[in-house]
Amino acid sequence: MTIFRTFLLTVSCLFIFSCEDKHQQATASYEHTSTGAFSSALSHDGKYSLISSINHGVALWDNQQHALKYLWSEQQDQDSLVHTVAIAYDNSVAVTAEKNTFSVWSISTGENLGYYKIQTSSIRDIAISNQGRSVLYGRSDGVVVYIDLETARRIEFLGHQDKINTVDISPNGYYALSGSNDYAAYFWDTRTGQVIHRFNHPTRVTQVTLDSQGQYAFTADSMQQAHVWQLTTGDLVSKLKYIARQKIFTAVRFNQQGTLLATGSPNKQVDLWRVSNGEKLQSWQVTPRKGSRPKSAVVLDIAFIDDELSLLTESSSGIAERFTIREHNEHN
Repeated sequence: MTIFRTFLLTVSCLFIFSCEDKHQQATASYEHTSTGAFSSALSHDGKYSLISSINHGVALWDNQQHALKYLWSEQQDQDSLVHTVAIAYDNSVAVTAEKNTFSVWSISTGENLGYYKIQTSSIRDIAISNQGRSVLYGRSDGVVVYIDLETARRIEFLGHQDKINTVDISPNGYYALSGSNDYAAYFWDTRTGQVIHRFNHPTRVTQVTLDSQGQYAFTADSMQQAHVWQLTTGDLVSKLKYIARQKIFTAVRFNQQGTLLATGSPNKQVDLWRVSNGEKLQSWQVTPRKGSRPKSAVVLDIAFIDDELSLLTESSSGIAERFTIREHNEHN
């Protein structure tokens, strides 16, 4: 009887762990490039994926039709790859950037709306506002540049003291968030260039993002601090709770309500967090390419889809993957 009970307990545990493991796996995957991705951006709703790869240039995928929509080129060569891409919040336009150039593209027609060359330093990160009205990019010389593409008005933000790692812009283009090797992130007004809040870190700031509804900012450094800030007051809302000695974020997205935060890391890891207290709610791992060495993948972007019941990721493996959010975590 004891042996039988032990057998049943063992079988039950195996079944539970099997179900748990299965729950954590991707529920669907789609190959977007056969050679892996150099950079990727998802639209906020996951409808589109924009992917730069060495052999295929820049591709825009329609994730609803699971079909290639456009192939774009910026006179690419092996020494000048598109290394950063972004999609406007309203899905109207996309921007692609090489070291010294950037291009704006219409998502509805595929038309190139403008090709721009910068004369000073090099582009480190780029963002674009609704309707492609304005572009924000950070340079390796520590300058963040805002350009109104309709009026040609230009602001150079000089608040940082070291190279820029990451930038984001509000959907209406009025506000910018920038992070630098100078241990600071600045939230500032693109109409005046004035700083609204400074968010300090003990090491270089490697990731920033704005909540699309204007409630929160996320900033993270290269070691142990990842924070959510209240934009109206500049107060700290929460600090993500993890015990790793070092944790780097390569992708971040707030959900529409500003209650959840999804993050991706360079070690395949995808995590879901509660904004109000920084508690981790769920974790997954993206799939490396077969035969890749080391056997890992960088999570390049992430989006809430299916009425925020799922996450969609793009990774350096060139594969888009869908993950299910547990129902009881959805809006807690």
